Amino acid sequence: MIKQVRPTSPGRRAQTYLKSGNESTKSSRAVRKKLTVASKGPVGRSAGRISVQCRHRGAKKRYRIIDFKRSKYGIEGTVESLEHDPNRSCDIALVLYVDGDRRYILAPIGLKIGSKVISGESVDILTGNALPLRQIPVGVPVHNLEMYPKAGGKFIRGAGTAAYVTAKEGKYVDIKLPSGEIKKFLGDCYGTIGQVGNEEHKLVSIGKAGRAFHMGQRPKTRGKARSDGHPHGGSYSRRIGRQPVDKWGNLAKGGKTRNRKHTDKFIVKSRRSAK
Repeated sequence: MIKQVRPTSPGRRAQTYLKSGNESTKSSRAVRKKLTVASKGPVGRSAGRISVQCRHRGAKKRYRIIDFKRSKYGIEGTVESLEHDPNRSCDIALVLYVDGDRRYILAPIGLKIGSKVISGESVDILTGNALPLRQIPVGVPVHNLEMYPKAGGKFIRGAGTAAYVTAKEGKYVDIKLPSGEIKKFLGDCYGTIGQVGNEEHKLVSIGKAGRAFHMGQRPKTRGKARSDGHPHGGSYSRRIGRQPVDKWGNLAKGGKTRNRKHTDKFIVKSRRSAK
């Protein structure tokens, strides 16, 4: 639910917050220290040099260890709490398994406190359960997809996203991704049933630059506003007079950046093709 704030200042006037309706006990909301690690070190830098511009660490926070592999095969777990994760756009769920182990998983829509989840071969098609793609019926939404079997989920982890099983052929399963691309995945790769929760995340208005700074975004100067060091800069920069480029002269809009050509054979339908 989007929460409005009182317009006590120009920055607050445009701000909105995402208010979660999850009800958890105070003890279940406490961050388990063994399930988190310190978030230290530089961001956007390689060997001390800036590799990703306009990024920094942001407000101090600990990283929550998420079980993307869902490797507790055949062991049932119960959702203890639904919590906010400052490191990602979706909420996370704390699961207590019958063997006493606790792990964080991504919280899909419909998962509630007390819900039962399980992963493994031939489990029920219920929200939060993880099983191989070959056993998921056509048309069922899935998230947290693996690129390779037993390697952990890499696809469909953002708030409100979901992929759909469209067809099965041999050892491959066709998956329609949120971009519209249809791609082949090995049937042994695991996926989790359901759509990732917190779908209203994209409707939140940050409202002011300070809030974005706390989230790890640094100020960005337009290329045409720079004096030197950028193709669009200089004293005659009121009009660019050329195609938009980055500071190194590469085309900045519409250029293709994908170089993994050896995996093109797994693309059934490109996201750039006409819909």
